[in-house]
Amino acid sequence: MSFDSKMLRSIALLFILSFPATTAQAQDPAAHGQALVAEFCGGCHAVGVKGKSKHPDAPPFRTLGRTVDLDEFPRVLERGISGGHPDMPEFKFSHDDALAVRAYLRLIQQ
Repeated sequence: MSFDSKMLRSIALLFILSFPATTAQAQDPAAHGQALVAEFCGGCHAVGVKGKSKHPDAPPFRTLGRTVDLDEFPRVLERGISGGHPDMPEFKFSHDDALAVRAYLRLIQQ
């Protein structure tokens, strides 16, 4: 299969357009943390500054700092976290992802 110049330009443009988002995400841990909690936790928990959790036993993340030490929370995420109820799956985060989640959670605490 050969690539013509138009196809190569299209591929290059897609690469260039995706680069700023990756760079911005790396520079803004809170934005990365928001994306992580939306993906992994948003099915049950309210993950924003308002709204109700979809699961009755899932606390909204904006109040998590009342019951959880956010300084220690990244270590919990790295070891693996599972809920006190059977519906919650276990999650393990990398060190950087755990720090990003904490950065986001600190922004939304009420």
